[in-house]
Amino acid sequence: MSSPAAQRNRNPILEVLRCALPASGAVLEIASGTGEHVVHFAAALPALVFQPSDPDPGARASISARVAASGLPNLRPPLAIDAGAADWHVPAGIAGALVAIVCINMVHISPWSTTLGLLDGAARLLPRRGLLYLYGPYRRGGLHTAPSNEAFDRDLRARNPQWGVRDQHDVEREAKKRGFGLDEVIEMPANNLSLLLRRG
Repeated sequence: MSSPAAQRNRNPILEVLRCALPASGAVLEIASGTGEHVVHFAAALPALVFQPSDPDPGARASISARVAASGLPNLRPPLAIDAGAADWHVPAGIAGALVAIVCINMVHISPWSTTLGLLDGAARLLPRRGLLYLYGPYRRGGLHTAPSNEAFDRDLRARNPQWGVRDQHDVEREAKKRGFGLDEVIEMPANNLSLLLRRG
């Protein structure tokens, strides 16, 4: 599987992560999709261990193929994690070394309950100052940041009424309830945002 969007945004996202992540530890990616992001990040940041995951068997097959082809020693086979589940069953070796959770382009293409589950899981697993990194389109103050995002939002909601571009404030509010503070918001290409949330 391949995603043109992943090919376009992987380098800008990598530059944010390069500055935000610590020198070592484990990084869990939720909703890894095609696996293109996690392989790219693992190749560029060899001192970190990357653990991909996805609830979809087809996506996990794609990730597994990419992991095997990469031959990277710091890249683990994908886990079958549903972000909305009460227990993610993360291996102890990863959970004990976890410094960050990365989630790219999931929040708007899933029910709101999945985002709440993501925040719950991050609160369970991340240590103090651990990073929850979210990337995608967001509304700000109830308003879309670009006409293209508004059109995208309409398309998403037509495809599934439970989907849609979320408001940054709503994500921040729910994250705060779970012990996260907004560390930084970075404007990204194509009217996307990087939200950097830290625990504690």
